[in-house]
Formats: sequence, C-alpha cells, structure tokens
Amino acid sequence: MAKTIPGGFFITVEGIDGCGKTTQSAMLTEYLKGRGLDVTHTREPGGTAIGNKIRAILLDPANTAITGLTELMLYSADRAQHINELIEPVLERGGVVVCDRFTDATAAYQGYARGLDLMLIKTLSAIATGGRKPDITLVLDLPVEKALTRARQRNHENAAACEARFEDESLEFHGHVRQGYLSIAAGEPGRVKVIHAEGGIEEIQAALRVAVDLKLGTRM
Repeated sequence: MAKTIPGGFFITVEGIDGCGKTTQSAMLTEYLKGRGLDVTHTREPGGTAIGNKIRAILLDPANTAITGLTELMLYSADRAQHINELIEPVLERGGVVVCDRFTDATAAYQGYARGLDLMLIKTLSAIATGGRKPDITLVLDLPVEKALTRARQRNHENAAACEARFEDESLEFHGHVRQGYLSIAAGEPGRVKVIHAEGGIEEIQAALRVAVDLKLGTRM
C-alpha cells in the first residue's frame, strides 16, 4: 500500500519554455513513486479532458488573435477544472501531485510578460484554486537563448510544433517571463526554489530531489 501524507503534498515545476521541466517533472514523479508514495503527474494547461480542449486553443500557433486577457481567463477556467477534478481529490487522499506549471506560470507569462495586472491575476488564481497553493515550487532557470533553442529544436523534431504559440514569441518576451519567475522566487523563498538548469539531466534531477526531500521531511 502506498504511503500517505496528511493533507497531501503538492509540487509544481516551473520555468520558461525549453528549460526541461517536462522531463524533470516526469523523472521526479518516478523517484517519488520509488519511495512508495501515491503520486500523480499532471500538467497545465490540461490534466483533464476539458483542460486538454482549452490547451489546444491556448497553444495553437494559428490563434494569434488571442489577447492577454483572453489567455488569462482560459488559463483560469482550465485551472478551476483541474483543481476540482484531479488535484484536490489526490491531495485529499494523502497523495502527491507533481504538476508541470501552475499559478506561477500565469503570473510570469500573463503578468510579467504580457503586462496584465498582477493583483487581478492573483485574485483570479485564488478563485480558480480555492486558495490552494503548492507546498513547494521548483523553478528551472536557464538563459533565454539556450532554452528557446532547445524548445524550437524539439518542436522541429516532433508533433509539439502544433503547441508552439509561446515558443514563437520574442526573446524579449521570454526574458520578461524569466525575470518574472525570479521575482516570484525572491518574494516567496520558503516555497519557491530556483534550480540552475544548465547542467546535465541527472545533475538537475538530483537538485530537485534534494529540495523536495527536505520539504517532505517536515511532513512525513
């Protein structure tokens, strides 16, 4: 029987496009399962049938007419469904959720990069999540040029190109996203841990595991 944690444990993995968070969050999930925990790996946008339909709209490169406010509302709708259908039920049974992007992504992309009001974003996030916050957030930090080169190469090689709307944004845009993440981390050092992501995959994963194990140690 899987080990449970009172109240569950919520991990989010964040960073600019191409930083490696999808690979790292999947590896972290397998590590935690190996520790005997009940772990669910999910993502935003998506994670539910309804969320995946919203994801298709948000990430389609053809949808160039979407405004920043429209993005914000769609992400909020996706998150409300995600929280109620998947995240909260796992946490309520004492499980672990590893989520590829969450509310900090909305602040970084729609707030710091698109220029939408951060208090509006915070309010909508609180409504969509019912006030649920991650226990720990791991921000994979990588220089913008290197991250976008990775992301665009990935999209060139596989079907991810159909979800490349944000990768098509300018270096300046992604620079604002990166600085947004670093500002969020500086403001909440107890929750948000910045992981330097220029090393090898195993080296980065080791850093994630150390950060999560330290936080988990206070809950188990």
